[in-house]
Amino acid sequence: MATLFAIGDLHANHPQNRRFVDQLTAHSAEDWLVVCGDVADSIEDVESVLGSLSGRFAKTLWAPGNHELLSPPGEPRGESRYRRLVEACRGQGVLTPEDPYPLWEGPGGPALVAPLFLLYDYTFGVAAKLGKAEALRRAYLAGIVCVDEFLLDPQPHASREAWCQARIATTEARLQERPAGIPTVLVNHFPLLEGPTRLLRHLEFAAWCGTTRTADWHLRFEATVVVYGHLHIPITSWYDGVRFEEVSLGYPREWTGRSWSKPGLRPILGEAAA
Repeated sequence: MATLFAIGDLHANHPQNRRFVDQLTAHSAEDWLVVCGDVADSIEDVESVLGSLSGRFAKTLWAPGNHELLSPPGEPRGESRYRRLVEACRGQGVLTPEDPYPLWEGPGGPALVAPLFLLYDYTFGVAAKLGKAEALRRAYLAGIVCVDEFLLDPQPHASREAWCQARIATTEARLQERPAGIPTVLVNHFPLLEGPTRLLRHLEFAAWCGTTRTADWHLRFEATVVVYGHLHIPITSWYDGVRFEEVSLGYPREWTGRSWSKPGLRPILGEAAA
């Protein structure tokens, strides 16, 4: 029997994580895998890891994280980098946010599995009340600043939040056109609502974790499950009766030291999720 599995934040540029990822396998020939971002930091590593995983699962889907979009000098930046990653995925048979959403018809279905690319707009945490400038000031004072501020170039968009707004508009339109009566599995690197960020050890980091504009998407688009990562806090939670799964692996120092969560694939729908 088939299972829809998920994992995120593989950070496979770390050798210990790459060895772990190389050992991940499907349980059956019909299993699907969704990977919700931060596969690695380089286009070559992203292509290698997703290509390897794609060969082990009946269908593999990818939603980008912020780390895939970090741009060292001399590499593609912003929208052009994202499009380069999309083409690299397609070359490996991996579905992306730019492809038609596939229909899961296994146990727990039918459900439209939608990998999303939405980014963030500095509306989580203290930014919601005090604004982006004050949120960033407090983050710098606390020494908790996301690497995106230095390496995630939004060009040709005016800012990362402008890119976020453009992605929301495009994605919202696509989700509104989905077949009537078919629920969704929403897969995004960043949490779709602010609640999960309240578990962060450093709350200043919430500014880089999502957008309040998607806070009702799990209801509007009839989500059976919402899958996300980014926080490196792998838990199951519930909002408005909808199951939310944070499925991140995280950095070696994190997943090797967890006693409360076993690293690996998280069953989302299907036999293993029952």
